Amino acid sequence: QVQLVESGGGLVQAGGSLRLSCVASGRTFSINVINWYRQAPGKQREWVATITTAGITNYADALKGRFTISTDNAMNTVYLQMDSLKPDDTAVYYCNTKLWGINSWGQGTQVTVSS
Repeated sequence: QVQLVESGGGLVQAGGSLRLSCVASGRTFSINVINWYRQAPGKQREWVATITTAGITNYADALKGRFTISTDNAMNTVYLQMDSLKPDDTAVYYCNTKLWGINSWGQGTQVTVSS
């Protein structure tokens, strides 16, 4: 299977930037798609962005223009560049992939944006 580990979260002021990383290990050659999700306190987990091995990206409408997903090492590491951060972006951010019908999630990384 695949293991995912996120990092790069932290405390930032509104208007600032952070870059999150998701490092994949295990059967990474089988990964076709990696997603970022986030979950704010008291809210459901929501999809943020997706990248494919072909380099195709997609974003939640509300985040377009502020967040950028990218990868190197053939999907071994996926990044989420977050700019112009807002307090509403405060959440735990998770990366995710699905192989053979099984979802794999990382442990998450906390992002806190102060006003």
